[in-house]
Amino acid sequence: MSAHISNVRPEWDPVIVDIVDYALHYTVKSALAYDTARNILIDTLGCGLEALEYPAACKLLGPVVKGTVVPNGAKVPGTQFQLDPVQAAFNIGALIRWLDFNDTWLAAEWGHPSDNLGGILAVADWLSRNAVAAGKPPLTMHAVLTAIIKAHEIQGVIALENSFNKVGLDHVLLVKVASTAVVSQLLGLSRDETLAAVSLAWVDGQSLRTYRHAPNAGSRKSWAAGDATSRAVRLALIAQTGEMGYPSALTAKTWGFYDVLFKGQAFKFQRPYGSYVSENVLFKISFPAEFHSQTAVEAAVTLHQQLKAAGKRVEDIERITIRTHEACIRIIDKQGPLNNEADRDHCIQYMVAVPLIFGNLTAADYEDSVAADPRIDALRARIHCVEDSRYTSDYHDPEKRSIANALTVAFKDGSSFPEVAVEYPIGHKRRRADGIPLLEAKFRTNLARRFPKKQQEAILAVSLDQKKLEAMPVHEYVDLYVI
Repeated sequence: MSAHISNVRPEWDPVIVDIVDYALHYTVKSALAYDTARNILIDTLGCGLEALEYPAACKLLGPVVKGTVVPNGAKVPGTQFQLDPVQAAFNIGALIRWLDFNDTWLAAEWGHPSDNLGGILAVADWLSRNAVAAGKPPLTMHAVLTAIIKAHEIQGVIALENSFNKVGLDHVLLVKVASTAVVSQLLGLSRDETLAAVSLAWVDGQSLRTYRHAPNAGSRKSWAAGDATSRAVRLALIAQTGEMGYPSALTAKTWGFYDVLFKGQAFKFQRPYGSYVSENVLFKISFPAEFHSQTAVEAAVTLHQQLKAAGKRVEDIERITIRTHEACIRIIDKQGPLNNEADRDHCIQYMVAVPLIFGNLTAADYEDSVAADPRIDALRARIHCVEDSRYTSDYHDPEKRSIANALTVAFKDGSSFPEVAVEYPIGHKRRRADGIPLLEAKFRTNLARRFPKKQQEAILAVSLDQKKLEAMPVHEYVDLYVI
């Protein structure tokens, strides 16, 4: 005897409907959101330019078939590649994420909403070039900034109350969903087509967090977001053909996302979609480090200076205690051997030891040549994390959203330094006045890595002027980054 299974086509899941209606119809009115989106844009592109200094990232770039050039295709900033929008999205997305230096959103789920720029910029550039070739008006950068705001909002609002990491799924699935929604809008998909596209993103295979954690931490975490945002472009283009969607992709009994991948639990929401996430996003400004460690690294730099002033050496340290929040302990509290760069930039002990020894932490400090210094592992073994329940509570508090760490150094002679606590990193909204000048300086540094002075000045003249940037055709702005 078999149970009756209804084959009546259900209504669209409300979660999917809300994403689609926001992406297609919401009007962003926040000047702060647009100003922040401009800073998101330049910081994210700058991260990609710095990644071009690393052969491990560059080996992944270019077309799928070597030598392929796409007429009116999307260009990859900092290179001479001109590709189809799917592969361009992968290239841009992989570069953006490679060094773990772009913006961050921390909540029940963590992630990097600017990862969506891979799909956004590739599609907008491709559409703009083809529009001009057809004698039509191009897209402007205002459309790109709007898509940035909306992608940040979709990814970030879902992340506020829903932990995908706790069920073993990687946060890049939210990149795929958010990119699919905003790319569909850029492509001019109808509501039905966009509903189909977003449902395809939820039905699609989702990445496991295997490559982010011991004992398997590896370099896929540096290109996983590029893979997600490019897959979003592919799914949107499939939906554009009229391919059907799946209305209960989330809620279908047994076969839907909730039952298969989310332990049968429905998503929870703290707030409706607006512009909250882009306005409150966390910038990585000073250190290319996993964001839960940013304040710890800042404290370690301060302690390095205190060590010098006191005439002490790291060899004199008996123990370092890091008072921290639960998410930090769950993700980056790690002892034992570190096998590669990806392992090191997800180990808070490593990210504290290096600035204590050298006074700073840079992307190059994760390389084998630096990690071979025996002082690092010796010091790592003496660094221990303890959870502070207040720090954990403040981490989740929507009015605070702190990412606190406090370091105490005890010496072998029985003395100690006063605890150095940092609750809000320089990239936090509460420190915007201090952070934005440093963010712009970071962008200037990254431009100088790749372009001659005249080209740097041309990029800066537009990028630092809100009105000029928003009015500029997308393809003309991207052309400024061709080398």
